[in-house]
Amino acid sequence: MIPLLHDFTDATVLIFGGGPVGARKARRFAREAEVIVVSPDFVDANEDGDADADANTNTNTNTDADFGDAARCRAAPAPDEIPDWLERTTPALVVAATDDEAVNDAIVTAARERGVLVNRADRAGEREPGSVVVPATVREDPVVVSIATGGTAPALSKYLRQELEETLDGAGEMARLCGELRAELKSQAVPPARRRELVTDVVNSPAVWTALRAGDPNVRQVIEDVLGEEYLSRGEQR
Repeated sequence: MIPLLHDFTDATVLIFGGGPVGARKARRFAREAEVIVVSPDFVDANEDGDADADANTNTNTNTDADFGDAARCRAAPAPDEIPDWLERTTPALVVAATDDEAVNDAIVTAARERGVLVNRADRAGEREPGSVVVPATVREDPVVVSIATGGTAPALSKYLRQELEETLDGAGEMARLCGELRAELKSQAVPPARRRELVTDVVNSPAVWTALRAGDPNVRQVIEDVLGEEYLSRGEQR
C-alpha cells in the first residue's frame, strides 16, 4: 500500500457502526469533514482503545465514546438498503465498522460501484485492491506522521505512535518557523540551494529545538545565532 494524505475539507464521510471503532473514525474525520454515523446504537462508555487513533502531542483527552461533531443517525439498514444511504449522502469516503459481515460486504460493494473510497474496519492483514486504511496518526500541526502495519500488528502501531509523540514535541512550531525563514530568505534574494542549507542548519540545531520545547520567547534570537553573520547582514540590507 502507498501512503497518501487526503484533504476532506467540505467533504462527507459516511460511517456505518456506532461502536468504539466507529467513534474513533468519526472523531478522526470530524476535525475536517462532515461526518455522518449510522447505527442502531452508539457506544456510551469509554472502552479500551486500539492503534487506530489520532494523537495530538498537545491535547489528547478524547474517549472512545466521543464522536466529535459527527451527526448520528439511529438506523439499522439492511444490506439492500446501503446503496440508498450512499445516494443520499454522496460521501467521499465510506467506513464499514459494523459487527455484521453481510452489511459490511454490502457497504464495500456499494462504495466501489460508485467509485467511492472505502475503509473496512473488520478486516486485518491483506486487503483487497483499492482498499483504504486509516493509520495511527501523531499530529503537531502542521506536521502529521502516520503509522500503519497493514492491520497485522495494531499493538505495534500504538507503541510506535506513543514513541513518536515525544519525538515530535515542538515539530509543529519548527515547521512554522522554517516556513517564515524560507520566506524571509527568498525576499532577501538568497539562492535556493543556500536557502535549503540555512533552513537545514536550523532544523539540525539542538539549541533551536531546546528553545522551542521550552517555549523560549527568544527563539528567533537563537535562530539568528545559529545562522550567524550572513543572515544578519542580509536582513540589514533589506
